[in-house]
Amino acid sequence: QVQLVESGGGLVQAGGSLRVSCVASGSIFSINDMGWYRQAPGKQRELVARISSGGLTNYADSVKGRFTISRDNAKNTVYLQMNSLKPEDTAVYYCNVLNRFGHTYWGQGTQVTVSS
Repeated sequence: QVQLVESGGGLVQAGGSLRVSCVASGSIFSINDMGWYRQAPGKQRELVARISSGGLTNYADSVKGRFTISRDNAKNTVYLQMNSLKPEDTAVYYCNVLNRFGHTYWGQGTQVTVSS
């Protein structure tokens, strides 16, 4: 089992920045990929960014050039730095990890609200 706790969400004006963090605990030895998803009201949950255990990243087209995902394996933490935020980035952001056994774990989510 892996437990995930997110932090760092909040309210920011358009054009501003936020960083969200996710700390993993439990069976952390088994973690491969870590990532962030988001879900806006009335919409499906969508991938924002992922990072492999080796540091390879991929991003949704809508956030490329504005968001940066990183991970600190020593701290069992994944970060999402969000710059040039837009109102359409407003959503609940969920941390996600995939372990070597193919199991997926989710955090409880953190709200990010971007005002225009």
